[in-house]
Amino acid sequence: MTPATTSPALSDPPLLPLAFGDLQGCRTPFQQLLAKAAPPAGTPLWFAGDLINRGTESLATLRDVIALGEQAVPVLGNHDLHLLSVSAGIRKSKKGDTIDEILAAPDSADLLEWIRHRPIAHFDNGMLMVHAGVLPQWDVNLTLELADELQRALRAPNWKETLAGLYGNEPNRWKPGLKGIERLRLTCSALTRIRFCTAEGTMDFSSSGGLNAAPPGCMPWFDVPARKTADVTVVFGHWAALGLILRDNLIGLDSGCVWGEQLSAVRLAQQPAERTLTQVECENCRAAAGGN
Repeated sequence: MTPATTSPALSDPPLLPLAFGDLQGCRTPFQQLLAKAAPPAGTPLWFAGDLINRGTESLATLRDVIALGEQAVPVLGNHDLHLLSVSAGIRKSKKGDTIDEILAAPDSADLLEWIRHRPIAHFDNGMLMVHAGVLPQWDVNLTLELADELQRALRAPNWKETLAGLYGNEPNRWKPGLKGIERLRLTCSALTRIRFCTAEGTMDFSSSGGLNAAPPGCMPWFDVPARKTADVTVVFGHWAALGLILRDNLIGLDSGCVWGEQLSAVRLAQQPAERTLTQVECENCRAAAGGN
């Protein structure tokens, strides 16, 4: 199922990335979608985080993505971080998790090492990809700076200590003077967990529902007026209840595959009218009940 990785001719135009929504261990739909989209050989394949967990084939899905080599460009999602936390003894598995097969794999240490070295944010050719979203006060440069701080901390020898300190809902609002683990925790909350916030950028984690489930005084992070990343296209996942969202400067790709809906991929052309959407239906890929 792995596309050929031969390089295009030097005279060919750059290959447009193909971005996938949250796979969450749904290997069969991923294979079907990749075949249906049929990207040219060497096409960068972007993944908006949550490669694993809840779906029935987390280990095989992870192996598929790793086998793509440098062609795969995934960012870390909250489920990927959860796997690392369980492996480190920081958290316990939850009902509905499908990560035990990864933890029990003979090469588990190598798999976890690969996950731990994935980026938190990716930016290329005017496209910013994160798992969940971006605080309205952050422009692209600040987002990438903060993401780099976090991913370097997660790759450091004391990564378990850092990871243990990332859980919690406070601080929930950006202040430039934030330092240390509070700065890293806020960065992680925004890039891997945010859905709703106030116009001032205060995050609220009380709701994971759709647009009509906004907490009082809150709105989707991407609808905050004067959001500083409005000048680029933000690609994200995480929000299954929101579903697919395609705007000129916004591509939300979590269309609920693990909940029996669709798995989506979008060809990331610069011009919105030239972007193409490919989807497959997802059935029977959810292992058990569980949250998102």
